[in-house]
Amino acid sequence: MSNPAIQNLVVSLVVMQLARKVPFDDPETLTYVRIGYIVSQAIIIGTYYYTSMRIKSKNDQTVLKYVEAANPMSKDSGALITTTVRDYDLGQTSQALRGALFSVAMMCFLHLYLKYTQPLFMQAVMGVKNLYDAKVVQIHVFGKKPEGDLKRPFKAAGGFFGAGEPATDNASITEAEKRVNTKKDE
Repeated sequence: MSNPAIQNLVVSLVVMQLARKVPFDDPETLTYVRIGYIVSQAIIIGTYYYTSMRIKSKNDQTVLKYVEAANPMSKDSGALITTTVRDYDLGQTSQALRGALFSVAMMCFLHLYLKYTQPLFMQAVMGVKNLYDAKVVQIHVFGKKPEGDLKRPFKAAGGFFGAGEPATDNASITEAEKRVNTKKDE
């Protein structure tokens, strides 16, 4: 299975079925699930912090130019992005960390305020799976080469409206540079 959306769906369904079998009524079991969730979140946040430290220590100042995918709901074409590999990877790490922290905030609300316990187990497992799937983690922690699916800029996961991929070919970049220069001249 190479499609991440299908992988996430399958893993989610399996984890949901496993979570249904966990006896959350038992206080001891609930305590173990809470500890597991906290440990998994600490590992996730710690790994993203470690990844950002690795990115900063490598300090790869290679210029990265690409054209963002156009918004399917707008007639405007994508914007030209000029950055460095270091800044791009730090941005991706920051985005992943914000997602993890948002997940923790949602779980606090669901678990502490609404007293809904079942998602604790699922979020612990899915958080670690998402960490493993994070492209910056694969490059900077697991040492994979940035080629193929790991080539920057990373392809965005398909959304409801079929978000496109960033363009990295010379023709697209030249066209975007012309648009930027035309707007400056106006």
